[in-house]
Amino acid sequence: MGQPGAEDVPSLPWIIRHQVTQHPLVKVLRLELDAGEAEALACALELKADLILLDERRARDVAQRLGLRFVGLLGVLIEAQRQNRLHRIRPVLDDLRQNAGFWITDALYQRVLAAAGE
Repeated sequence: MGQPGAEDVPSLPWIIRHQVTQHPLVKVLRLELDAGEAEALACALELKADLILLDERRARDVAQRLGLRFVGLLGVLIEAQRQNRLHRIRPVLDDLRQNAGFWITDALYQRVLAAAGE
């Protein structure tokens, strides 16, 4: 069996779905963010999450104002490599840029590779 796709998420036992209850908070957050980011931040606050995965600058700014700790996908990749769960980051970065439409500047690309020791 290969990697799970989005359609498999509801059946993965290690993923717990949480329905946001603070709808007024989501409404306020929607003034600055898209629906998914607003709900993710509201959910993180409700659950008193230790960490939230965010890549968009605006969402990170709002999370910081709310006192939430966050990490981006690139930070997750670096940590995965440090824990020997990912052998090399470069092929993943290249795939994200070329096939997934993930936007990353050349300077950040080089910083991530340097942080990963590649």
